[in-house]
Amino acid sequence: MSLAGCGAVAAQDNRTVISVWSWEPSMGKVISRFEAANPDIRVEWTNISGYENLNTAIQDGYGTPDVAQIEYYALPQYAVSGQLLDITDRVGSDYSNFFTPGTWSSVQLAGRVYGQPMDSGPMAFFYNKDVFEQAGVDATQIKTWDDYYEAAKKLKKIGVYIAADAGDASFYAAMIWLAGGRPFHTSQDGKTVTIDVNGDAGTQRFTEFWQKMIDEGLVDTTSTTWSDRWKRRVGSGTIASVFSGAWMPSLLLSNVPGASGLWRVTTMPTADGESTNAESGGSALCVLQLTRKPDAAYRFVDFVTHDEQGISARVDGGAFPADYATLDSEEFLDKTTITNDRGIEIPYFGGQKFNRVLSDAAEDVSAGYQYLPFEVYARNDFKSTVGDAYDWAGDFQRYTQREEAIKAGQTDSEGNPLQSLEKPGKKFSLADGLAAWQKDLKEYGNNQGFTIQ
Repeated sequence: MSLAGCGAVAAQDNRTVISVWSWEPSMGKVISRFEAANPDIRVEWTNISGYENLNTAIQDGYGTPDVAQIEYYALPQYAVSGQLLDITDRVGSDYSNFFTPGTWSSVQLAGRVYGQPMDSGPMAFFYNKDVFEQAGVDATQIKTWDDYYEAAKKLKKIGVYIAADAGDASFYAAMIWLAGGRPFHTSQDGKTVTIDVNGDAGTQRFTEFWQKMIDEGLVDTTSTTWSDRWKRRVGSGTIASVFSGAWMPSLLLSNVPGASGLWRVTTMPTADGESTNAESGGSALCVLQLTRKPDAAYRFVDFVTHDEQGISARVDGGAFPADYATLDSEEFLDKTTITNDRGIEIPYFGGQKFNRVLSDAAEDVSAGYQYLPFEVYARNDFKSTVGDAYDWAGDFQRYTQREEAIKAGQTDSEGNPLQSLEKPGKKFSLADGLAAWQKDLKEYGNNQGFTIQ
C-alpha cells in the first residue's frame, strides 16, 4: 500500500498551470510546441473572442486569464485602467528592432510596454475570383472607389453582393483610416481626448461613398460578419469579396473551407487610386495584472511572439507576422498554402503567393491614426448608434426585394401571392448615426474622467 501511495504521488502533475484566452486558430499547435520546450508549465486554452467575458471577469475580480489576446485598438483601454501587467522591464533591448514599428508602438502607452505583438493587419482586398470572372470583372484592375462601385453594379446583375457590412465598427474605422481620416486624438498619457467624427474630412469622405453603395443595394446589410448567414453566403459566392486585415487567410480557411481554391488577394482600392493603406485589427498577447503567475505567463507570451517556433506555427496557419525576420524571409513570401488544424497544406488562394501581396500592403500603411483610450466602449456603442442606419438599410433592402418579388409574380411556399412588408419609416443615414455616436462618445468620456475636446 505504501508503494502504491508513492506511485500516486509520483503521477501527480506538478506543472505550473496558466490560462490563456485567445481566438488564434493555430494556438493549439503553438501550445504543444511551448509545453514541449517548457515542461514545467501547462497551458489551459480557452478559444474565445470579444471582450464581454473579459470585462465581466475583471469586474468580478476572479476568473480572469493569466494571458489574453487583445487587439491593438483595445489595448490602450485596458492599459489605462490598470488591467495589464507592465512588462517593460522584461522585454529585451532588441525588441524595438525585432518588431515592425507600427505593431511595437501599438503595445505601448506613455513609454511603457503592456504586451507583445502577435500579428499585424494591413488591409487587403480578398475576393472570389470565380464569381468576379462570371460578372466580367478583373479585381486586380480595381484601383479606385469608382472602379469598385462599377464592379459592384456588375456583380449585382448576376445576383451577387460585392461586400457585406451590417454595422461593423472595426471595418468602418479601418476605412476611415484608409480615407485619410483622423477623427480621434489622444494625449500621450491617455487622459485628454479630441473627438471630431462629424468634422473629420476622411470620415465624411468614406461615409458619403459607403452611403451610396448601401442606397443602391450593392452591399449586403443583413449579414453580420462571422455569423452563420455570412459564412453561408461567402461560401456560396453570394458575398463575393471582403476588405480585411492580412490575418484573414487563416480565418477564411477555418470558417469557409469549402471555398478553397476560388479566392485570391489583391491590393486595396483607394478613394483616388493613391498607394496608401490602413490597418484592420492585429493583436497583442498580454499578461493580466491579476495573474498570480507572472513569470510563467510572460514566458508563454515571449514564446508565442518572439520565439521562432511560436511565430512559425502561427504563420504556417495563415497569420500575418509582426516581426521583420519572418516578413523578409523568402519562405514566407513564397508560401502558396495555409496549414489547417489537422496539419494539411491547403492552397486556399489557388496557388497564389498571397503573402507577397500582403507584405506590399504592409509597406503602404499610413501613420498617424489614433484609437480612443475607451475604444472598446466606442465600438460597442457604434452598433447602438450608427448601427441604426444599417438596421434601416436592411429593412429597406428587404422591403424592396419583396416588392420586386411581388412584381415578378412570385408566391410563398403554399402558392399564395406574396404580401408586402411594412415600409420603413423616415430614412436614418450613416451621417445621422455618426452624429449620435459622437455625442455618446463625448458624454461617456466626460463621465469617465477624461478631458474631452
